[in-house]
Amino acid sequence: MASLPEHGPKFLQLREVISQPVVAAFCAGGVAGAVSRTVVSPLERLKILFQVQSAGREEYKLSVGKGLAKMWREEGWRGFMRGNGTNCVRIVPYSAVQFGSYNFYKKFFEPVPGADLTSLSRLICGGAAGITSVFFTYPLDIVRTRLSIQSASFAVLGDLHRKELPGMWATLVTMYRTEGGLLALYRGIIPTVAGVAPYVGLNFMTYELARTYFTPEGEKNPNALRKLGAGAVSGAVAQTCTYPFDVLRRRFQINTMSGIGYQYKSIFDAVRVIVAQEGFKGLYKGVVPNLLKVAPSMASSWLSFEMTRDFLVGLKSDVVSL
Repeated sequence: MASLPEHGPKFLQLREVISQPVVAAFCAGGVAGAVSRTVVSPLERLKILFQVQSAGREEYKLSVGKGLAKMWREEGWRGFMRGNGTNCVRIVPYSAVQFGSYNFYKKFFEPVPGADLTSLSRLICGGAAGITSVFFTYPLDIVRTRLSIQSASFAVLGDLHRKELPGMWATLVTMYRTEGGLLALYRGIIPTVAGVAPYVGLNFMTYELARTYFTPEGEKNPNALRKLGAGAVSGAVAQTCTYPFDVLRRRFQINTMSGIGYQYKSIFDAVRVIVAQEGFKGLYKGVVPNLLKVAPSMASSWLSFEMTRDFLVGLKSDVVSL
C-alpha cells in the first residue's frame, strides 16, 4: 500500500485503457511486428531482390546462401538491414492495426463475449483486418520496396543509384512529385489486397487451429516452444498459398521505376507476361528465402504478441487490486 501515492489517477486511468483487449492487442501487435521483421531482415530483402528479377536479369539468380554472401560482400551489414528501418516504421502500425482490428472485428462474430470463433469466422475477421492494415500503411510498404532494391547491383540501375541513395522521406516525396501524386503511393495495392486478405485470414485461422492442436490435453495454453511451432506452421501455410500475389505486388510497386520498371497494364497482363517469359515458377520467385524466413518471423511474431498482450491485459487486474 505504500506505493499507492506514487500512482496518480491519470496513471491508473492509462493502465486501465491499455489493458482493454483491443488496445492491448493493438500495442502488442506493434511490438510483434518490429521483433519479427528485424529478426529476418536479410532474408526479407533477398526475397525482394529475387522477386523483382525478370527473365534475362541474372544478378541475383543465386542460391539463398550465395545471395546473402553477395549482399554481404557488396554492402556489408547495412546491406542486410537495408530498408529495415522503413519496414519497421511501416510494420509497427501495420501489425498494430492488423491485430487490433482483428480483435475488434471478431466481436461481431462471437455468439457471446469471449466465445471461440469458428474457423470461417477467423478467416473472415483476419481478411478484414489485413485489408484494414494495408490501406493505413501501404505508402510505407512501396517505399520500403524501393529502398530495398536501389542499392543492389542490378546493371540496369547503374552506379549512380548506389552512390546517391535517398532515404525514406526523400523517396516518398520524389514518388509523389514525379510518378503521379497520391496514386503513385498506392500503386500495386490491388494485388496486395488480393494477397493480404486471404494471407492474414489463413494466418489467424491456421494459428488458432495449430495452437489448439499443440495445447496438451487438460491445459489452457501451450508453452512458449509450442506457440513458436504454431506460429511457424501458420506462417508457412498462409505464405505458400498466397505467394504469387506477393510477387505481383513487388512488380507493380516498381512498375514505373527508372531502368527496372515492367510496364504491366493490369494484374492479368502481369500474370500472362510473367508466365510467358519466366514460366509458372516466375510467380514463385523468392519463395525459398521467404519460406526460410517464415518460421522465425511468424514464430517470433506470435510469441512476442501473446507475451506482450498478456502482460498488458494483466495490468487491469493490477489496477483493480490497487
